[in-house]
Amino acid sequence: MTPKTVLTLTGLSKRFGPVIANDDVSLTLHKGEVLALLGENGAGKTTLMNMLFGHYLPDAGRVEVADAQGILEPLPLGHPQAALAAGIGMVHQHFALAENINALDNITLGSEPLLALRRNRAAARARIEGIIARSGLKAPLDVPVGQLSVGERQRVEILKALYRDARILVLDEPTAVLTPQEADTLFSNIRAMVADGLSVIFISHKLREVLAFSDRIAVLRHGKKVGEMATTEADEAKIARMMVGADTPKVARDQIAAGAPVLSLTNVAVKGRSERESLEHVSLTVNAREIVGIAGISGNGQSGLARVIAGLTTPDAGTVAVDGAAIENPTPARMVEAGVGRIPEDRHHEGIVGAMSVAENMVIERLDDPDIQSMGLLRREAISENAARLATAYDVRGPGVGAPARLLSGGNIQKLILARVFERSPRLILANQPTRGLDMGAAAAVGQRLLEARARGAGIVLISEDLDEILGLADRIFVIRDGQLTQAPTTEREQIGLMMAGVAA
Repeated sequence: MTPKTVLTLTGLSKRFGPVIANDDVSLTLHKGEVLALLGENGAGKTTLMNMLFGHYLPDAGRVEVADAQGILEPLPLGHPQAALAAGIGMVHQHFALAENINALDNITLGSEPLLALRRNRAAARARIEGIIARSGLKAPLDVPVGQLSVGERQRVEILKALYRDARILVLDEPTAVLTPQEADTLFSNIRAMVADGLSVIFISHKLREVLAFSDRIAVLRHGKKVGEMATTEADEAKIARMMVGADTPKVARDQIAAGAPVLSLTNVAVKGRSERESLEHVSLTVNAREIVGIAGISGNGQSGLARVIAGLTTPDAGTVAVDGAAIENPTPARMVEAGVGRIPEDRHHEGIVGAMSVAENMVIERLDDPDIQSMGLLRREAISENAARLATAYDVRGPGVGAPARLLSGGNIQKLILARVFERSPRLILANQPTRGLDMGAAAAVGQRLLEARARGAGIVLISEDLDEILGLADRIFVIRDGQLTQAPTTEREQIGLMMAGVAA
C-alpha cells in the first residue's frame, strides 16, 4: 500500500545576506512515519524547520500539508499560527515553558480565546488526561513546571503540541538532557503515537538513536539535500559519508598513566541562586593526563561545579587548588592565569562577546601576549592572521573573521571557543558540554583534541549530558545528583543512567 503523504516541502531556499542557508530543498513526510533529519552544523536543518513552522519566510519554494481528509493544501508561509492550525507542532531543544505555573496551565497557555469570560479547566484537564492515556506521556498536571524533572518537562512540551491537535511533530534534539532510561521511554511513547498516525521529523546528532528510532533518514550538507535512505539500509559509516562526504575518524582512547594532581576541590560548598548552581561539600581531584567525566541530568549542580572551576563563583566553604596552589578569591582572570582553559556551557553569553569580531574573540584571553599587543595597542594584522589560521584549522564557517561573532551559528561559535582554548595549551581544561549542537564529524574532532590535550599532560574535566560521549572519553566517571558528586563504580551505561536518575547508589 502506498503511504499517505502528509507534508511536502518543495524547493525551499533561504539566504541571509551572502550566506545560503537552504538551497532548493525538497522533502516528503508520510503518515505514521519518523523521518530523521541529519546534517553538519550549518547544514540548514534548523533554518528549514523554522521555515516549516513559520518563523522564517522562504525566499523561494512552497509547503503543502494534508488536511483532515488527507488532501494536500498550500501552507501560508511565515505565519506560525497557520502552521499550528495545520497540525504542525514543534518541540525545541531548549524548553519554552513558564516555570512558575503548573503543567496544566503551560499546556493550555495560548490555546484559549482571549475574550473568553472564564476558563473551562475541567474540560481542559479531561482532554489532557485523555491524551496522556493514549500517548503514555505522563506528567503531574498540578505541579509548577519549575519543580518537575527534565524528563517530565520534555513530556509537557510534547503534550502541549498534542493538545493543539498536532498531526506532524518536529522534535529538535529531544533526548539531549534525558537519561538513557528516559530516552527509551520517550521513544516508546512516541512510537505508540506514530502507530496511531502521528508523523515525526526527528533532528538528532545521536546516531544510535537515529538508527533505532527512525524509519527514513534525510541528510543536508551546505544547505542542500544530498540524499536520503531507509533506516534499514543505513549504518553509522554510510550516514557519516553522506553528512560530511567522507568517513568520520574513530576516536580511540589509549591507556596512559595519570600524573600529578592538576585540580583539587576539597569540601567545596556553594549555596547558589538555584539548585542548578548549588553544591554540597564536593571533593574532586583531576590529575594530569586524565579525563574525568561528570555525568548527570541537567540542573543537578553541573553549573555550580563549572562556575567554581571557571572562577565565576567563590565557594561558601572548601578550597580550590590548581597544581597544588590554592586559589584565593578565585576570579576568571586568576583561573586563566593559573592555566585553566574554559569551554562554557552557555557559549552565547559566557563564551563570546557578540559585538566583537570573530578575530578579537579568538584572542580575548591573550591580551597580555606580545604577539597580540604592543605598548597597549592591539596588533590588528597579527590578530587577523591568527584568526584566519584558526578558522581554517577548526573549520569555523561564517561571514568572515572580521564580522561580529554573534553572526556565527551556534556550532561555529563553539568551534571558535574550542580554537581559543586548545591553542593556549592550558594545564587544566574545563569542557562543559563541549559537543552540544555539534555534528558527528565536529564532535569527533573535539574528542580527538581532548585526547591530544590529555596526552600532552593536561587534566580535563568533561561535563556532559551525553553519556555516550563520557563513556568514550573519560578515564574516571562521576555522577552529579542534587549537588552531590559520587564516583561511578562501573562503566555500564544502564547502571550510570540509574545513578543519574537517583535510583541506584
